[in-house]
Order: sequence, then C-alpha cells, then structure tokens
Amino acid sequence: MEYSNIIFEKADGIAKITINRPQVLNALNADTVKELSHALQEAKNDGSVKVVIVTGSGEKAFIAGADISEIKDSFTKGPMAAKEEFSLPGQRLTTTIERLGKPVVAAVNGYALGGGSEIVQACHMAIASENAHIGQPEINLGFNPCWGGTVRLPRQVGRKKAFEMILTGEMIDAHEAHRIGLINAVVPLSELMQTVEQIAQKVVEKSSEAVRLCIDAVLQGLEMPQREALSKEANLLGLAADTEDAMEGVTAFLEKRKPVFADK
Repeated sequence: MEYSNIIFEKADGIAKITINRPQVLNALNADTVKELSHALQEAKNDGSVKVVIVTGSGEKAFIAGADISEIKDSFTKGPMAAKEEFSLPGQRLTTTIERLGKPVVAAVNGYALGGGSEIVQACHMAIASENAHIGQPEINLGFNPCWGGTVRLPRQVGRKKAFEMILTGEMIDAHEAHRIGLINAVVPLSELMQTVEQIAQKVVEKSSEAVRLCIDAVLQGLEMPQREALSKEANLLGLAADTEDAMEGVTAFLEKRKPVFADK
C-alpha cells in the first residue's frame, strides 16, 4: 500500500508510524484510518518488528481527533451510517492497536483529542511531551466518544475521573494525565522520541513470544473475574515454559550471562 497520510519506517526491530497531516493537526480522516490500520498489520506480520511507535508530525499535535466534516457527512446519512462509517472503523483501529500482539507505544507530541485520546488509551504505553493535552471533547459537539473512550478510559483512570473528562469535554495537561495513570511519563518535547525509542529498545531485547504472552495475560485478565484471570495466567506460563526462549532465559541466568533469544 502506498501511504500519503502517514510515514511508515522500520529499523532495528522498531516500526515507527507518524501521522503526517500537520496542516490539520494530524486529524484522522477515513483514508488516514485505513493507512494506519494497514501499517499496523504490516508491522504485525513482519517478524523483524518487535515494537511499534505511533506519533504525529510537527510540534503541536499527536492526533487532534477525527475529521469533523466526515463525521457530519456520516451523521447526515442517518444512525446506521454514523455507526458503520464513523464509530466501527475507529473501534477496529483501536482494537487492532490493543490486540496487535506487539507493544505499541504512543509518543504524544501535543494535542491528543477525541480519537487521538482513544488511540493513546489503546496503546500499551504512552510518553507525552510537556506541551501535550489530552481530552474527550465529543460532548461539546453533541455526541459521545465512540472509538473506545467510554470503555477504556474508566478502566484506566477510574470511573469518576473518566466521567469528568467525558462529560465536561475539558482537556487535561500532560502532568495531570501522568498523575491519573493515562500516560507513563512526561518529558520535554526535545527529548520525547529519544525517550520513547529507549523504552522500545529495552523491549526489543526481550523474547517476542514472552512479550506477546504478557500482553495477552494483562488484556485478557482485565476482562475476567480474578479467579479466571489467575487460571489464564498459569495457562500462559505453561505455553511460555514450552518455548526455546524460556529455557534460554533461565539457563542464561544460571550461567550468569545475557540471554540470546530466538523468538521461538
């Protein structure tokens, strides 16, 4: 696929996807959603890619939401069109990120609003620059977050804080987002990509199979009662124990050397 709205790069085990629409603060139209989804699948299917970084171009915005003109067009066509053309593609995108089987790290370099905030929520980790602001402003336009924001946000920051953000539509700054657990850290804009790449490189050095199993354990465990989640965790440990990487890891530890993982 030829990309015109994103920049897709791969090097040293890391795939970097940059939303490249700075003239509209990297807002997501339908074509950009398709390109982003395709790039994510390409990264998933590429065995050399171990971590994915998502960011926006420029110094003002990560992703400043969805394309409002396209939203209006879908609303004009009626309820089913709004669901099929606007909500479901966005939900598929955020679910793809969350369930990619490889860590996706958001480098939040400015405004992350609406769908941008929902993408941050779907990512497994997020680092924000000091100028970043995050919010769900859909209520100001007369509708609800619909790319997963009403589902993931309360699970990540708590029910009352999620209600505050969703019902007031007000943005929070990077430091508040860090305080409530929506992002992992806040750094100066000039240090953002270096920080994110350092984190990504730490994961690149791990066993890809172990990383995938850890992601499955956390995500599936969050959706289960604790007793079932503990059983799932133990079952995944059984799968891990049957890999070459697990045997290499424990052997290397006992031999006091760095493990050499084969990702199998």
